[in-house]
Amino acid sequence: MQTNTITSLFNIKYPLIQAGMIWASGWKLASAVSNAGGLGILGAGSMYPEVLREHIIKCKKATSKPFAVNVPMLYPNLEEIMQIIMEEGVEIVFTSAGNPKTWTSTLKGKGIKVVHVVSSVKFALKAEAAGVDAVVAEGFEAGGHNGREETTTFTLIPMVKEKLSIPLIAAGGIATGRGMLAAMILGADAVQIGSRFVASPEASSHQNFKDMVIEAQEGETQLTLKELAPVRLLKNKFFHDVMELYTKQPSKEDLIGLLGRARAKKGMFEGDLEEGELEIGQISGLINEIKPATEIVKEIITEFHEVQKEKFVF
Repeated sequence: MQTNTITSLFNIKYPLIQAGMIWASGWKLASAVSNAGGLGILGAGSMYPEVLREHIIKCKKATSKPFAVNVPMLYPNLEEIMQIIMEEGVEIVFTSAGNPKTWTSTLKGKGIKVVHVVSSVKFALKAEAAGVDAVVAEGFEAGGHNGREETTTFTLIPMVKEKLSIPLIAAGGIATGRGMLAAMILGADAVQIGSRFVASPEASSHQNFKDMVIEAQEGETQLTLKELAPVRLLKNKFFHDVMELYTKQPSKEDLIGLLGRARAKKGMFEGDLEEGELEIGQISGLINEIKPATEIVKEIITEFHEVQKEKFVF
């Protein structure tokens, strides 16, 4: 695969990035993806500051290749997290769920490359104006927290590409080489893949959750809790409890009360498939087995090249 704007920017072999997912993206997964030629990302959203430092240190020992940290801007210990990232010499930061202006100039002043995750053309342009090096445009097929616009990846990528002058990374509903090629034909310079890497031995999420992901069929995820922060979930008891509460026209406080604390940890990390919040993308319906991260990367890149060579006759 030839170098492009993203592989050159991050000094990686393939324009394939593993998403920084809460309760899944620890140092084992990030280092495995980086060693395989992609860009691994540590998901700081589920880590206390000192836990993140530990993962950064372990990741540096496990790979000599570039890796990144994903930081939700709504994180309560944001300043401490950013200080640790700078102290530990992390070279790439992906920010999400907040204003990219807050930290971009500080991070770039330390020589750190900054990427911001967006869900619309409007926010992509704001991120570009804030000085980020690239954006991830994520369609609402994606797992976890989503934008309120509900724009699909297939629609979002060409619209963002038309307006943006910096590199563009596509995310949401991509898990295969065919999906990667489709996204890049639509204008993306690289892809960010999350759900597919959940189904790997290196992902730090619970085996119960991984098993449920590979058993999931089409239509078994849904976006909900839009009044709080839209999130795509597998349908389980907790999800149906949310749906039942909606029939009673709940207030925002009612929804917060049902959600409670550490619901995502309970589901994805501790393996409670009934009461936990199980965040995964629509593409889970296409994920049928657990494979090492290295094999996942190889499989995606191999299929990408094979499909690229196919001749379509009309």
